[in-house]
Amino acid sequence: MDKQFQAIVQMLEKDFGAEVSEFCGEVQAVLPAENLVAASQKLRDKFEFALLSTITATDYGLEESPRFHVVYIFNSLSKNLQLMVRVPVDGENSTIPTLTVVYKNANWRERELWDMFGITAEGHPDLRRILMPDDWDGYPLRKDYPLGYEEPQFTFNFEEIDLSKPKGEF
Repeated sequence: MDKQFQAIVQMLEKDFGAEVSEFCGEVQAVLPAENLVAASQKLRDKFEFALLSTITATDYGLEESPRFHVVYIFNSLSKNLQLMVRVPVDGENSTIPTLTVVYKNANWRERELWDMFGITAEGHPDLRRILMPDDWDGYPLRKDYPLGYEEPQFTFNFEEIDLSKPKGEF
């Protein structure tokens, strides 16, 4: 592990109960949700992780516990470091604390997280749909969301696709 990460890893493990691992030079920490805001504040203020570049999630399916892992990627531009923090989230009570109090750009990414996965950011100032229409039912990136399918049209199946299209005046 890069020696620049030693102090960061020790702080995350000691102060916030993180499980830190490294693979191919990339460091990641699994952190309890209740420690997320305090840990990110310390990463920003003490270790110069000024940029929250990514917030996304992974759905492991209905049978898994925890069902989701919310993934945060923090960057220190001054030290040229990147840290991935994963927060396990239960499928029944899919909530995380908002990071908008620490990183202003978390606003849009947490809205996208709610819109696509249904994971609520508690304390978010404006949690509403951002990608899907307001009346949309469901969360498209969840594994239990029904899949839709439309066959692409090529030259060899043009007639078959044309027959399946609705006819009428537009």
